[in-house]
Amino acid sequence: MDMPVNVPVDNPNADTEWNDILRKHGVIPEKPPSPTPMIEEAIVEARRLAHENRLEGKDLDELDELEDDEDEEFLNTYRQKRLAELNTISAASIFNQVYPLQKPDYSRDVTEASDKAFVLVLLTSSQGTNVESQLLVEIWRELARRFGDIKFCQIRGDMCIEGYPEKNTPTILIYKDRDIKRQIVTLRELRGTQTAIGDVEQVLVSVGAINRTDHRLQRQIHEDATQQDITRSMKKCQPIDGDSDSDLD
Repeated sequence: MDMPVNVPVDNPNADTEWNDILRKHGVIPEKPPSPTPMIEEAIVEARRLAHENRLEGKDLDELDELEDDEDEEFLNTYRQKRLAELNTISAASIFNQVYPLQKPDYSRDVTEASDKAFVLVLLTSSQGTNVESQLLVEIWRELARRFGDIKFCQIRGDMCIEGYPEKNTPTILIYKDRDIKRQIVTLRELRGTQTAIGDVEQVLVSVGAINRTDHRLQRQIHEDATQQDITRSMKKCQPIDGDSDSDLD
């Protein structure tokens, strides 16, 4: 009976004549393919995505400024796309303000209303010293003005829910189709007292209330969206564990 023989192998992935012999006889597995071509392919794809999306998020005035730099047919395609988006948004923009809530009307004004649009409820503090609550009230007004197709509502936390802890304000509740899609308790989940409009916009994008290419979003949102496309493309072709060396270092 043949006994197995332990063959010494320093590095099974090394390109050596000895390793080639061992692979030929099935002693060690075939060397995995080099990730370099896959990485290079991912870079090409990332550049293509960045180029194709270079006009995403630009409004009509910004598109007009690019007449000398871009192909006219390509620009017209984006103009038509932007006009269609504007018409859709205009037709859906029926709110455009912050709606004060009363507890008896909560079911009608929030739960039932979420059948037709996203409804965001802000539970505010009962104390004038809550800086996060004051900050979010201001952000709420600006977002309601900008995104008229989303219903922004506001009510004091203790008036909405009896005994609601002051320490949990401000609280954001996002409704759609009669369900709470997301709940944010205080601004710790965002950036605390440094929270800005763009941070809340990111939340709206994440739940699907706003398309990430919506021209109403702050510019940083569009840049982040393009970067996310590039990152996803790169992640598809990350090197195999332990094979971190590449020609791109």
